[in-house]
Amino acid sequence: MDKNLIFEIIDKIKGTKIEEVEFETPEGKIKVKQYVGPKEVVSAPPPAPVIEVKEEIKGTGATVEIETKAEKKYHVIKSPLVGTFYRAPSPGAPPFVEEGDIVSKGQVLCIIEALKVMNEIESDVNGKIVKILVENGQPVEYGQELFYIEPT
Repeated sequence: MDKNLIFEIIDKIKGTKIEEVEFETPEGKIKVKQYVGPKEVVSAPPPAPVIEVKEEIKGTGATVEIETKAEKKYHVIKSPLVGTFYRAPSPGAPPFVEEGDIVSKGQVLCIIEALKVMNEIESDVNGKIVKILVENGQPVEYGQELFYIEPT
């Protein structure tokens, strides 16, 4: 990765209202986040095969994340609509799937509620759930990544 390019991007967003810039290069994906103050951060470790480098560049107030193409081997299930993500069919019921579960094509993974309609989101591949990217009850956007599945 060209560190000069990363520093140039940091200089360009410094002092602006831009909080995050993300782009892809042949070597991988680069995400630059500008520090805008303390926020509550909830993080989970990435799946083992994904290599992620996250470092604070001294004195810049920016964090640089670089993800390699290793993540590309996973099939990504994305939200087909805007709504609220639910992991279980009803409150108190067990979730449809957990990380590490083996799923079949057509198996329900979650529900997205939109305009009081419960939309079942099904797996379109056979495989193993590697990562669940959204918390129960969290709003989701169209195209937002929900699950990483390692195809079998």
